[in-house]
Amino acid sequence: MIKAGIVGATGYGGRELLRLLAAHPHVEVTALASTTASGERLDEVLPAFRKLFDLRFETFDAGALARQCDVVFVGVPGKASMEPVAALRAAGARVLDIGPDFRLKNLNDFAQYYKAEHTAAHLLPESVYGLVPWYRDALRDAQLIAVPGCYPISAILPLRPLLNAPLGDIPVVIDSISGISGAGRGLSEAFHYPEMNENLKAYKLGVHQHVPEIEQELLHRVTVQFTPHVAPLTRGILTTITLRPAADFDPAEYYAPYDAEPFVRVLGPGVLPEVKHVRGSNFCDFGWVMDKRTGNLVIVSAIDNLVGGTAGMAVQCLNLMFGLDETEGLRLGGMTP
Repeated sequence: MIKAGIVGATGYGGRELLRLLAAHPHVEVTALASTTASGERLDEVLPAFRKLFDLRFETFDAGALARQCDVVFVGVPGKASMEPVAALRAAGARVLDIGPDFRLKNLNDFAQYYKAEHTAAHLLPESVYGLVPWYRDALRDAQLIAVPGCYPISAILPLRPLLNAPLGDIPVVIDSISGISGAGRGLSEAFHYPEMNENLKAYKLGVHQHVPEIEQELLHRVTVQFTPHVAPLTRGILTTITLRPAADFDPAEYYAPYDAEPFVRVLGPGVLPEVKHVRGSNFCDFGWVMDKRTGNLVIVSAIDNLVGGTAGMAVQCLNLMFGLDETEGLRLGGMTP
């Protein structure tokens, strides 16, 4: 059995990791670290896991986690994982960080979009971006994996195969709608029930921290105009991508390699995804329409932000790291209704 630890298991991403790993046939969760629940029983803090785990939260100790675990997931807020990840790597642990701190290779981008100095930049060269379809081979031997952001996954998976298509030089427009869980567990007036119920709003136009991540993983070949929205859904992301081809082409030809991907479902022309069909699953569904009137190619994708956009992709990476079938623990259809 692979022994796994989780730092930050009380957050939404950490909870999803626990839910997936509880049913994983080759993984045993042996240690949990938390700054808010140290000393408390897991099933008292998170009653959903009664009779599934017999664990207590511990104070973070990198050396102890490295000794107890074959791999450690880190699920803390952005800018908070640099210190624990550096300590874990120094102790010899293999690490999967589901936060943003080790995704960007450009330190200037990190400083600009996260408003912070990177304190563990020496680890960036060894960090492997955890988008499985595009980094599968590198992930097998990785010691540090930066699991992608949820919005970027929904945009990069449909767009990256098209980089060799005849795209124009007009910025690619990406509009994404996310459920409220994407904002994390922290309390905020903006996500208070009376503020969000029957509401829909855009935020962080032009300055969202996922812009440089998306452009980095599109190899800086395109400029993106990214507008995120939050909706009164618990989970899920629906992303609409509009681009102007420089010449006619058939997207299906560029998406053919995805036929072999276990969690990418290319729906084809005229078939558009819905959040309910991926809810609770590791799938990314997308389809497209070529608008002959405007000359635009419009692609729509759907993921579950907590599974396919976070914990599920992390578990798929773990499976690769340890030579397992990458679908282990992830063979789940969408929760509909």
